[in-house]
Formats: sequence, structure tokens, C-alpha cells
Amino acid sequence: MAETPVVTPHIAILPSPGMGHLIPLVEFSKRLIQNHHFSVTLILPTDGPVSNAQKIYLNSLPCSMDYHLLPPVNFDDLPLDTKMETRISLTVTRSLPSLREVFKTLVETKKTVALVVDLFGTDAFDVANDFKVSPYIFYPSTAMALSLFLYLPKLDETVSCEYTDLPDPVQIPGCIPIHGKDLLDPVQDRKNEAYKWVLHHSKRYRMAEGIVANSFKELEGGAIKALQEEEPGKPPVYPVGPLIQMDSGSGSKADRSECLTWLDEQPRGSVLYISFGSGGTLSHEQMIELASGLEMSEQRFLWVIRTPNDKMASATYFNVQDSTNPLDFLPKGFLEKTKGLGLVVPNWAPQAQILGHGSTSGFLTHCGWNSTLESVVHGVPFIAWPLYAEQKMNAVMLSEDIKVALRPKANENGIVGRLEIAKVVKGLMEGEEGKVVRSRMRDLKDAAAKVLSEDGSSTKALAELATKLKKKVSNN
Repeated sequence: MAETPVVTPHIAILPSPGMGHLIPLVEFSKRLIQNHHFSVTLILPTDGPVSNAQKIYLNSLPCSMDYHLLPPVNFDDLPLDTKMETRISLTVTRSLPSLREVFKTLVETKKTVALVVDLFGTDAFDVANDFKVSPYIFYPSTAMALSLFLYLPKLDETVSCEYTDLPDPVQIPGCIPIHGKDLLDPVQDRKNEAYKWVLHHSKRYRMAEGIVANSFKELEGGAIKALQEEEPGKPPVYPVGPLIQMDSGSGSKADRSECLTWLDEQPRGSVLYISFGSGGTLSHEQMIELASGLEMSEQRFLWVIRTPNDKMASATYFNVQDSTNPLDFLPKGFLEKTKGLGLVVPNWAPQAQILGHGSTSGFLTHCGWNSTLESVVHGVPFIAWPLYAEQKMNAVMLSEDIKVALRPKANENGIVGRLEIAKVVKGLMEGEEGKVVRSRMRDLKDAAAKVLSEDGSSTKALAELATKLKKKVSNN
């Protein structure tokens, strides 16, 4: 009797714009391909030319992963001050006709069992439903932010004022109470289109057949427990994190070796790494204070620096890096005075390798979730310096709940002064409080390795999801 050929289940994945969304979705895809024998197609909505970093990244994908770039959508009708979340959501929504065409071909030629979108992609569920394909969400941020998204429709109905004006902190299910001012940026102004978009997506989360979360119980136990409690109409949540990029795939060999060679020459556990992520920028005044504070702290540092922007903290999120040299904005004489103690690198550095290096002992970060998870996997504690999106929520969680971060205080103008910076940097690198967060971070590093091991909870959650998806192939 002839054997039935094994059909490879196929998943289409729609990341919304931004490397911070693309990278964890690719890592999720790699796990499904390597461990569960799926095939994957990435479908990327665009709002203009693809950046060089993104091109290099996409061209380095494994051959079992295809990708389609959808035609760029037009934003000439949008005001200049349109918030990031509105723009991301509209990129997806305006790409739906071209998504439908690509998706139709995939469904006709492959055993497509699911369309996975990320946090701002729920309008694509309509396309999945039309083709009778299961809609899923991959949530690339914290379980805490996911818990807020699922709770937001209820919060929106029960609160009439701005969340910042609430006298008491907001109680997100399973999380520590959080002040309205620390909630994610797009919910800070309920009249803005960005808030309406977040609320729109959050109401559609219950249409998903499942939500994949890039976190794990030892990191966010309360939030994950609340997310997994069964409620009518709430999708099952699969915590499969930490999914991180193990190799920083772009940048020239020269850039790589300069940072890593310099780190090789530093004493073990002596360097503070400073980076505000691929989209984060400081104002010029804040950059000068940071430089002065680092010099005053007398600690070793490796700083990835970007050209400052006085208007927007997320200035480089959508824009390809401008041609100005960020080093020109440093205080006069700073590079000479800190020579030997610090290394300043313009625009980009191989973050995963830096965090994994024996000389790196602390990370001054914007608290983006990909960076946070990379640091957890390598056991490097934080100085939390949030800039935009959900980063303030992450900073509260890291400093007050998990207690693996120190957090500098800003003055009344919102600037973190040099004395405060010097104090917190010294505190992390050689103070008692630094020892406490370092010890807690070592425990988290061990827990992260355990959840990803063969019998670990994240490995099991992914296997459970894969089994559920494979059943769809046999049922079709």
C-alpha cells in the first residue's frame, strides 16, 4: 500500500512595519520550521523604500522562509504629526487589497493553516476569514502590555477622563498597579487617532484563535497567569519566549570587530553598554547630559550614538538614518577625555554579541522588549531609560516588579541630569544596589535557558500550538 505523502503545513506571517516587529516574528518562524517542520511566508506591508538594514536582514533568512514585499502605500494625505501607531495601522489596512492577492496564491498552492499578524495587524483577519484560514496574533512585547490590550475595551468604557488624570493607578489584570502617565504612549491622548486605533485592534483580539506571547512565566508570572485564565471568548495564550535574534545579522565586519576587539581588551564585567534601539533618539540637551554623566561616573562604557532629535524620541523608527555624523553633537573634548575608558560607535553595533561578551556588565537601555529579552538571556542588568511606545510600562515592570533595573529620575523639564546619571551608573556598576539587581538577573538568565530547553514551558507551549495547527492540515 502506498504511503500517504507528508504535507508540510504552511503559515503566512504579516509583520507590521519596524525591525522590532519583524525580528521576533522571524525567530518564531525559525522555531516552527526547525522544530515542527512548517514552511513560512512573510508578507511585508511597506510605506516606502525598504531600508538597507532590512534588505540585508531579509536576504539572510533561511531558504525555508519566503518573503513578499507588498507595494508601498501612499501617506500624502496624513498630517506630519501623525503618531507611529496610526501610521503602522494604516500601512496594514491600506495594504489589504495587495495582501489578498498574495494570500490567495498561497492558499491555492500551499497547505496554509494560519495567518499570524502582530499587535497592529488585526484588520488582516478579514482576509484570513474570507479564505477560511485561522487568524492568530503574535504579540512582540510584554505579557503586561498584552494584558492591557485585552483589558482596554473594558477600561475605555469605565473611565471617562484621560488615564493620566486618574487619582489611582490602573490595575491591569495580573500586573503591578501602574500610573496612567506610565501607560503606553498611544493611550495617553484618548482624542488622538492613535488611541482609536489601539482600541480598535484591542477589540479585535478576541477574533484570534490564539495569541503567541514573547515572554515566559518566571519573567512575568502574574500577567501570564491572568492571560491564561479561561474566560468566554478569550483566545488561548501561548508564552513561547524569550525569542531573540542570536546573531546581529547586519553591519560590516569592521564595525563588528572594532566593538568586540575593544571589549576583549577591557577587564571582565567592567563595561556599561548604552543603546536606545533602532528607533530611539535623544534630544541634543539630553545627549550632552548623558555624555557628561558618563565622564563623571569614571566607568567604562560602549555607547551606540545617534544624531539627536529635539522633536521626537522615535525619530529614527521610520526614517532611514540621516547623513549627519552623530559624533559632531557630543560635548567638545568628550572623546579625548574619555579615550581608553569609553568607546563611542555611530548608529549601529552588534548588540547580541556585545551583551554576550564577558566584559559587558550593565545595559543602559530604552527598554524595548527585544533588547530587554536579549539582556535577560545574557544575564546583564539594566539602567531603564524609556523613550516611547510601551517602554515606560516596561521600565516600571523591570525596576519595580522584577527588580532587575535601576531607573534615573528626570528633572522638572524631563531631562535626566549629569549628576543623576553619574550616580545611577556608579550604582549599577559598583554599588550595593547593582549587586542586588545583578544577582536577580543571574536567576532570570538561568530561568530563560530552562524554559527553552527540551522540557521547558516555552518549548512545550510552542509544541502545543504546532500540534493544534497541524490538525488543521489533516482536517482539510
